[in-house]
Amino acid sequence: MAAKKAVLQLSVHDERIRKKAFVTVSRSKGVTSITMDDKTGKMTVVGEVDTPVLVMKLRKLCNAEIVSVEVVKPPEKKPEPAKPAPATPAPAKPAEIVAFPVTHMNYPYQYHSSYANSHYQPYGNSRVVVEEPNTCVLM
Repeated sequence: MAAKKAVLQLSVHDERIRKKAFVTVSRSKGVTSITMDDKTGKMTVVGEVDTPVLVMKLRKLCNAEIVSVEVVKPPEKKPEPAKPAPATPAPAKPAEIVAFPVTHMNYPYQYHSSYANSHYQPYGNSRVVVEEPNTCVLM
C-alpha cells in the first residue's frame, strides 16, 4: 500500500471536538503526519491509511467529507559520489580485555545465599525432572 495524502473537510466549531478529531486520526494505523487549517476546517492526513474508514470514525464526532486523495511520491535520492578509499590501512591494535569485579548483588536477578534464610524464596524458572521410564502424566 502506497503512502497517501488525504485532504478532509471537517466542520469543527469547538476546540474539544478538534482535539478529539486529532486523537481519532492519530490513533489510526499508518498515519505519518496530521495538519489542520482552523480557518478553512481542512485536515491533511499523510500515511498508509484507509481514508473511508478514517472518515467514518470522524463522522461520529463531526461532519466529515473527503476533498481529495493523492498518492505521495517518495523523495528521489541523489546518487552520492564515491568516496576514495584510504591509501594505507591503520595498524590493528590488540583487543583490550576489561574485567569488572563481581560483587554482592551485582545483577538484579542474581541468587544470593541470604535468600535461603528469608521467608519468601525467589521463584526461578526451574522444574523438577524425574527420569523414570514408566511415568504417567495427566494434564
